[in-house]
Amino acid sequence: MLFSRISRNLRGSFNGCRWFLSIRDHNHRFLISHSSTDSTEQVMRRLIFSKGMPALYSSRYQIHHHSSSLVEDELDPFSLVADELSLIGNKLREMVVAEVPKLASAAEYFFKMGVEGKRFRPTVLLLMSTALNLPITNAPPPFELGGTTTTDLRSRQQRIAEITEMIHVASLLHDDVLDDADTRRGIGSLNFVMGNKLAVLAGDFLLSRACVTLASLKNTEVVSLLAKVVEHLVTGETMQMTTTSDQRCSMEYYMEKTYYKTASLISNSCKAIAILAGQTAEVAMFAFEYGKNLGLAFQLIDDVLDFTGTSASLGKGSLSDIRHGIITAPILFAMEEFPQLREIVEEGFENPDNVNIALEYLGKSRGLQKTKELAVKHANLAAEAIDSLPESDDEEVRKSRKALVDLTHIVITRTK
Repeated sequence: MLFSRISRNLRGSFNGCRWFLSIRDHNHRFLISHSSTDSTEQVMRRLIFSKGMPALYSSRYQIHHHSSSLVEDELDPFSLVADELSLIGNKLREMVVAEVPKLASAAEYFFKMGVEGKRFRPTVLLLMSTALNLPITNAPPPFELGGTTTTDLRSRQQRIAEITEMIHVASLLHDDVLDDADTRRGIGSLNFVMGNKLAVLAGDFLLSRACVTLASLKNTEVVSLLAKVVEHLVTGETMQMTTTSDQRCSMEYYMEKTYYKTASLISNSCKAIAILAGQTAEVAMFAFEYGKNLGLAFQLIDDVLDFTGTSASLGKGSLSDIRHGIITAPILFAMEEFPQLREIVEEGFENPDNVNIALEYLGKSRGLQKTKELAVKHANLAAEAIDSLPESDDEEVRKSRKALVDLTHIVITRTK
């Protein structure tokens, strides 16, 4: 069953490039047990697997890329900035050195080689830096950095990537304490390994390092943008912890909270990249819209994977959200189809039977499907923002823009 189609005819190097995203019915069905004696694991097994196939693929994403001779071969977006990512990784590990060895060890916990993951956010920002390498009418003046004058725009944009990653990791450390998590990115969470107090202090230390680096850019607008991000992270977490019954069951409230907790960081960081490049307010807004919609799509797929993934493939255990009483998009969509589910949601999920019942309703609904559809909608909007950027004949600019579009498809088809 075709539910969405992305058909985009991009300018410049994208001329003749069309993307199609379809979901096809493979006749896999959810097998739901209505026995209240079943364990959560048994219910999940019936919910997730049919004929040995994960439910995420019961309607499989298929991407077809038809390119003209003008379009470069498809590239891995991460490979385009691999060298810079390595430099940023090394810089991050250097930046978290502290006078107190225990604090330094805690702060660098997720910056160690082999643990840090793909560095998704720095990749987006480095690609955006190249994608916005456009002629500037009024170039910004040189800045004093560390006592020396420099006009090296790229190094300044790399600092945004470093700052963004430090803020992101700090938010993860704090979230794990609030959620009493015991794993993160497939390894023991810092609070589990070193205790809550040290995990909180490590997060605070990363934020302070991010602030020092941010101040060195000497750009008031950029400082204001990223300071607002930290405020949004706190606002989003507070919204999640203090919801009323109506707010918990509101998709609008959930999406607002999701923007604050997830999308604000990448959207405002993308905008900061444009501001440092001296781009117009219009170009900066396109960069912002790309980051916002990419971030929302990313989180919506996370919502799906929390029900369909495994703790080995995700940064947290499956069913983590619902076990903590956090209502995400799939359950909200399921509630639209089955209003009686709201009573279960309002009772809470301290009782494992309520988790099982909610999963049964989810399996009978189109909650997972609708969440994926909404993710695709935001991926489309992100791609349109890149399409709206001023034309460029520069090959590197066009390649980076194509990679940013490719990332929207990577986000909505990922399995971890």
